[in-house]
Amino acid sequence: TVFNSLNHDMTLTEFKFIWYMEYSHRMWGRVVGLAYILPAAYFWRKGWLSHPMKGCVLALCGLVCFQGLLGWYMVKSGLEEKPDSYDIPRVSQYRLAAHLGSALVLYSASLWTGLSLLLPRHKLPDTHQLLRLRQFAHGTTALIFLTALSGAFVAGLDAGLVYNSFPKMGERWIPDDLLAFSPVLRNIFENPTTVQFDHRILGIASVTAVTALFLFSRKIPLPRRTRVALTSLLAVACMQ
Repeated sequence: TVFNSLNHDMTLTEFKFIWYMEYSHRMWGRVVGLAYILPAAYFWRKGWLSHPMKGCVLALCGLVCFQGLLGWYMVKSGLEEKPDSYDIPRVSQYRLAAHLGSALVLYSASLWTGLSLLLPRHKLPDTHQLLRLRQFAHGTTALIFLTALSGAFVAGLDAGLVYNSFPKMGERWIPDDLLAFSPVLRNIFENPTTVQFDHRILGIASVTAVTALFLFSRKIPLPRRTRVALTSLLAVACMQ
Protein backbone atom coordinates (compact mmCIF):
# COMPACT_ATOMS: atom_id res chain seq x y z
CA THR A 1 0.00 0.00 0.00
CA VAL A 2 2.76 2.43 0.97
CA PHE A 3 4.67 1.59 -2.21
CA ASN A 4 1.66 2.08 -4.49
CA SER A 5 0.43 5.35 -2.99
CA LEU A 6 3.61 7.08 -1.84
CA ASN A 7 6.91 5.57 -3.01
CA HIS A 8 6.04 3.93 -6.35
CA ASP A 9 9.21 5.31 -7.95
CA MET A 10 11.56 4.07 -5.21
CA THR A 11 14.54 2.03 -6.38
CA LEU A 12 15.72 -1.18 -4.72
CA THR A 13 18.82 0.63 -3.39
CA GLU A 14 16.66 3.34 -1.78
CA PHE A 15 14.40 0.69 -0.24
CA LYS A 16 17.40 -1.18 1.17
CA PHE A 17 18.66 2.02 2.83
CA ILE A 18 15.34 2.54 4.65
CA TRP A 19 15.09 -1.17 5.49
CA TYR A 20 18.56 -1.27 7.06
CA MET A 21 17.84 1.94 9.00
CA GLU A 22 14.76 0.32 10.53
CA TYR A 23 16.53 -3.02 11.08
CA SER A 24 19.46 -1.30 12.81
CA HIS A 25 17.07 0.62 15.05
CA ARG A 26 15.34 -2.60 16.11
CA MET A 27 18.61 -4.45 16.70
CA TRP A 28 20.02 -1.53 18.69
CA GLY A 29 16.86 -1.50 20.81
CA ARG A 30 17.32 -5.20 21.58
CA VAL A 31 20.97 -4.62 22.50
CA VAL A 32 19.85 -1.87 24.89
CA GLY A 33 17.33 -4.28 26.40
CA LEU A 34 20.02 -6.92 26.98
CA ALA A 35 22.37 -4.26 28.39
CA TYR A 36 19.72 -3.57 31.03
CA ILE A 37 18.34 -7.01 31.81
CA LEU A 38 21.45 -9.25 31.83
CA PRO A 39 23.56 -7.14 34.26
CA ALA A 40 20.46 -6.53 36.40
CA ALA A 41 19.86 -10.30 36.69
CA TYR A 42 23.54 -10.86 37.52
CA PHE A 43 23.66 -8.15 40.22
CA TRP A 44 20.35 -9.39 41.66
CA ARG A 45 21.62 -12.96 41.89
CA LYS A 46 24.85 -11.79 43.55
CA GLY A 47 22.85 -9.90 46.17
CA TRP A 48 24.46 -6.56 45.32
CA LEU A 49 21.17 -4.65 45.04
CA SER A 50 19.50 -2.99 48.01
CA HIS A 51 15.73 -3.34 48.45
CA PRO A 52 14.97 0.16 47.02
CA MET A 53 17.38 -0.48 44.13
CA LYS A 54 15.60 -3.74 43.28
CA GLY A 55 12.37 -1.79 42.79
CA CYS A 56 14.19 0.75 40.65
CA VAL A 57 15.81 -1.98 38.51
CA LEU A 58 12.46 -3.73 37.99
CA ALA A 59 10.86 -0.45 36.96
CA LEU A 60 13.66 0.32 34.47
CA CYS A 61 13.55 -3.20 32.96
CA GLY A 62 9.77 -2.91 32.68
CA LEU A 63 10.16 0.41 30.88
CA VAL A 64 12.62 -1.19 28.44
CA CYS A 65 10.10 -3.91 27.55
CA PHE A 66 7.25 -1.39 27.36
CA GLN A 67 9.34 0.79 25.03
CA GLY A 68 9.84 -2.11 22.61
CA LEU A 69 6.12 -2.94 22.72
CA LEU A 70 5.22 0.67 21.97
CA GLY A 71 7.61 0.66 19.01
CA TRP A 72 5.87 -2.37 17.53
CA TYR A 73 2.45 -0.80 18.18
CA MET A 74 3.56 2.43 16.48
CA VAL A 75 4.94 0.73 13.35
CA LYS A 76 1.79 -1.40 13.09
CA SER A 77 -0.32 1.76 12.68
CA GLY A 78 1.56 2.62 9.47
CA LEU A 79 0.97 -0.77 7.92
CA GLU A 80 -2.79 -1.04 8.46
CA GLU A 81 -4.94 -1.16 5.33
CA LYS A 82 -7.37 1.78 5.10
CA PRO A 83 -9.44 1.24 1.93
CA ASP A 84 -11.75 4.22 2.63
CA SER A 85 -8.91 6.67 3.28
CA TYR A 86 -6.98 8.78 0.77
CA ASP A 87 -4.38 9.93 3.29
CA ILE A 88 -0.68 9.26 2.78
CA PRO A 89 0.19 6.10 4.75
CA ARG A 90 2.02 7.07 7.95
CA VAL A 91 2.35 5.92 11.52
CA SER A 92 -0.05 7.39 14.07
CA GLN A 93 1.31 10.64 15.50
CA TYR A 94 -0.23 9.67 18.85
CA ARG A 95 1.70 6.40 18.96
CA LEU A 96 4.88 8.12 17.75
CA ALA A 97 4.60 10.67 20.59
CA ALA A 98 4.01 7.86 23.10
CA HIS A 99 7.07 5.97 21.79
CA LEU A 100 9.27 9.07 22.03
CA GLY A 101 7.87 10.05 25.43
CA SER A 102 8.53 6.58 26.80
CA ALA A 103 12.11 6.71 25.50
CA LEU A 104 12.70 10.09 27.16
CA VAL A 105 11.32 8.82 30.48
CA LEU A 106 13.51 5.71 30.25
CA TYR A 107 16.63 7.71 29.39
CA SER A 108 16.01 10.30 32.12
CA ALA A 109 15.29 7.64 34.76
CA SER A 110 18.43 5.73 33.78
CA LEU A 111 20.59 8.86 33.93
CA TRP A 112 19.08 9.95 37.25
CA THR A 113 19.62 6.50 38.78
CA GLY A 114 23.19 6.25 37.53
CA LEU A 115 24.17 9.75 38.69
CA SER A 116 22.52 9.16 42.09
CA LEU A 117 24.86 6.19 42.60
CA LEU A 118 28.00 7.80 41.20
CA LEU A 119 27.64 11.32 42.59
CA PRO A 120 26.44 11.69 46.21
CA ARG A 121 23.85 14.41 46.75
CA HIS A 122 25.10 17.75 48.07
CA LYS A 123 23.82 18.70 51.52
CA LEU A 124 22.60 22.25 50.92
CA PRO A 125 20.49 24.35 53.29
CA ASP A 126 16.89 24.60 52.11
CA THR A 127 16.82 28.36 51.65
CA HIS A 128 13.89 30.10 49.99
CA GLN A 129 15.98 30.85 46.89
CA LEU A 130 17.14 27.24 46.56
CA LEU A 131 13.59 25.91 46.86
CA ARG A 132 12.47 28.35 44.17
CA LEU A 133 15.37 27.27 41.93
CA ARG A 134 14.39 23.62 42.39
CA GLN A 135 10.74 24.35 41.51
CA PHE A 136 11.86 26.41 38.51
CA ALA A 137 14.08 23.53 37.34
CA HIS A 138 11.21 21.02 37.64
CA GLY A 139 8.90 23.33 35.68
CA THR A 140 11.54 23.81 32.97
CA THR A 141 12.00 20.03 32.75
CA ALA A 142 8.25 19.56 32.21
CA LEU A 143 8.22 22.27 29.53
CA ILE A 144 11.16 20.69 27.66
CA PHE A 145 9.45 17.28 27.81
CA LEU A 146 6.24 18.77 26.40
CA THR A 147 8.22 20.49 23.62
CA ALA A 148 9.86 17.18 22.66
CA LEU A 149 6.47 15.44 22.57
CA SER A 150 5.09 18.18 20.33
CA GLY A 151 8.04 17.50 18.01
CA ALA A 152 6.81 13.93 17.65
CA PHE A 153 3.46 15.27 16.42
CA VAL A 154 5.31 17.50 13.93
CA ALA A 155 7.21 14.47 12.62
CA GLY A 156 4.15 12.22 12.56
CA LEU A 157 2.10 14.69 10.50
CA ASP A 158 5.00 15.96 8.35
CA ALA A 159 4.02 19.35 9.78
CA GLY A 160 7.53 20.71 9.24
CA LEU A 161 6.78 20.86 5.50
CA VAL A 162 3.84 23.26 5.88
CA TYR A 163 5.71 26.48 6.71
CA ASN A 164 9.45 27.01 6.27
CA SER A 165 9.81 30.66 7.35
CA PHE A 166 10.64 32.01 10.81
CA PRO A 167 9.61 33.83 12.91
CA LYS A 168 6.49 34.36 10.75
CA MET A 169 4.55 31.48 9.24
CA GLY A 170 4.37 32.55 5.61
CA GLU A 171 3.34 36.19 5.61
CA ARG A 172 1.50 36.06 8.94
CA TRP A 173 2.34 35.74 12.61
CA ILE A 174 -0.80 33.64 13.15
CA PRO A 175 -1.81 31.56 10.08
CA ASP A 176 -5.39 31.58 8.82
CA ASP A 177 -5.89 27.81 9.07
CA LEU A 178 -4.78 27.55 12.70
CA LEU A 179 -8.24 26.39 13.83
CA ALA A 180 -9.51 24.89 10.56
CA PHE A 181 -10.56 21.54 12.08
CA SER A 182 -13.67 20.88 14.12
CA PRO A 183 -13.93 20.37 17.05
CA VAL A 184 -11.30 22.94 18.05
CA LEU A 185 -9.34 20.56 20.31
CA ARG A 186 -8.63 18.32 17.30
CA ASN A 187 -6.42 21.02 15.78
CA ILE A 188 -3.83 20.63 18.56
CA PHE A 189 -3.11 17.02 17.59
CA GLU A 190 -4.18 16.64 13.95
CA ASN A 191 -3.88 19.99 12.14
CA PRO A 192 -0.31 20.25 10.72
CA THR A 193 -0.38 24.07 10.87
CA THR A 194 -1.47 24.13 14.53
CA VAL A 195 0.99 21.38 15.45
CA GLN A 196 3.90 23.33 13.93
CA PHE A 197 2.69 26.59 15.51
CA ASP A 198 2.47 24.97 18.97
CA HIS A 199 5.93 23.43 18.56
CA ARG A 200 7.40 26.83 17.70
CA ILE A 201 5.76 28.47 20.74
CA LEU A 202 6.87 25.65 23.05
CA GLY A 203 10.42 25.76 21.65
CA ILE A 204 10.71 29.50 22.23
CA ALA A 205 9.22 29.09 25.72
CA SER A 206 11.72 26.33 26.53
CA VAL A 207 14.76 28.39 25.49
CA THR A 208 13.39 31.36 27.44
CA ALA A 209 12.82 29.22 30.54
CA VAL A 210 16.30 27.68 30.37
CA THR A 211 17.88 31.14 29.99
CA ALA A 212 15.86 32.50 32.91
CA LEU A 213 16.79 29.47 35.02
CA PHE A 214 20.48 30.06 34.28
CA LEU A 215 20.28 33.78 35.13
CA PHE A 216 18.37 33.09 38.33
CA SER A 217 20.95 30.49 39.38
CA ARG A 218 23.74 33.10 39.13
CA LYS A 219 22.28 34.87 42.17
CA ILE A 220 22.56 31.77 44.38
CA PRO A 221 25.72 30.21 45.83
CA LEU A 222 25.79 26.74 44.27
CA PRO A 223 28.32 23.88 44.08
CA ARG A 224 30.58 23.82 41.02
CA ARG A 225 28.90 20.66 39.70
CA THR A 226 25.51 22.37 39.68
CA ARG A 227 26.88 25.43 37.89
CA VAL A 228 28.48 23.25 35.21
CA ALA A 229 25.14 21.46 34.71
CA LEU A 230 23.21 24.73 34.35
CA THR A 231 25.77 26.20 31.94
CA SER A 232 25.70 22.99 29.87
CA LEU A 233 21.90 23.10 29.80
CA LEU A 234 21.94 26.65 28.43
CA ALA A 235 24.57 25.74 25.81
CA VAL A 236 22.61 22.70 24.61
CA ALA A 237 19.34 24.69 24.53
CA CYS A 238 20.94 27.38 22.33
CA MET A 239 22.46 24.72 20.06
CA GLN A 240 19.10 22.93 19.76
